[in-house]
Amino acid sequence: MGQNYVHGYHPREKQRLQDQADVLVALLHGGTHYKKGAQVLEAGCGIGAQTVTLARNSPDARFTAIDISANSIAEAAKAVRAAGLDNVGFEIADIFELRFEPESFDHVFVCHVLEHLSRPAQALEALKSLIKVGGTITVFEGDHASAYFYPDSQAARRAIHCQVELQRRAGGNALIGRELYPLLQQAGFDCVDVSPRMVYVDASKPELVSGFTRDTFTAMIEGVRDAALAAEIIDAATFDAGIRDLYRTAEADGVFCYTFFKATAFKATAVKR
Repeated sequence: MGQNYVHGYHPREKQRLQDQADVLVALLHGGTHYKKGAQVLEAGCGIGAQTVTLARNSPDARFTAIDISANSIAEAAKAVRAAGLDNVGFEIADIFELRFEPESFDHVFVCHVLEHLSRPAQALEALKSLIKVGGTITVFEGDHASAYFYPDSQAARRAIHCQVELQRRAGGNALIGRELYPLLQQAGFDCVDVSPRMVYVDASKPELVSGFTRDTFTAMIEGVRDAALAAEIIDAATFDAGIRDLYRTAEADGVFCYTFFKATAFKATAVKR
C-alpha cells in the first residue's frame, strides 16, 4: 500500500482488511495457483491478508511479498508465520523503485493496490519488466460505483461518494476496476482477460451479510466520516443517514451487490535493453 492509503493504518482497518480477505477467498483466489518452483511477486501485500492464501494455495511456489509500509510488512510476516508457511519472503519496497533484476519472476499478483496509486499504468509497466517472457500478471480491483442495494438510498450513495472523492483527492481511483483492461493493454501486456466477480448478499448468506456488507464495505465507508466532514464533502446528518441506510441493507429483507474485477494477462516479449 502507498503512503496515500486513504483508509489509514489503525487497528480497525487491519481487522476490516482481514474480514474482507476471509469472506472473499473463493472470489479472489479461485483459479489462481502457481506451479512448483515458480517465483511469484506479490506487489503491495499490505498486512498479508492475501499473502497467506496465496502461499497456502501454491505451497511449492516461492513468493516475494513487498510493501512500502514497514509496519504492514511486519504484520504480514507475522501472519505468514502464524499460518505455518515457509514459502514467503518479505521486502520493504516501492513499486516505482524496485531493485529486482529484470525478468526475475514467473508471475506477479496485485490485489487492491492500483486503486491507491496516482500512476497505475506506470506501476504495471514497472511490474511487467520484472516478469519473464511467458509469465503472467493477475490483478484484482474493486469499483465502488458498482455498489447497489435494497432498500435504495440517496444518502447511502452520497456517503459512498465521499470515499470515492477522498481517494481521488489522495491521488487514487476507487472506480479503477472498470479500467483494468485498458490499463493492462496500455502497459503492453498480451492476452488480457478481465472477468467481473459479483458479490451478491441477502439474508440467505449470513456469512456475507456480516463479513462483507457490514464488516467490509459499510465499515470502510463509515471509516472516512471524519475526513469527509473535514473536507466539507458532505454534512454530518446526511453521512450518518447514509451509514444507517447501508446497515439497513444487511437486515432480513435487505440486498447488497458489489462487483470486483479480476484481470489476467501474459508477457509475450522480452524487455528491451
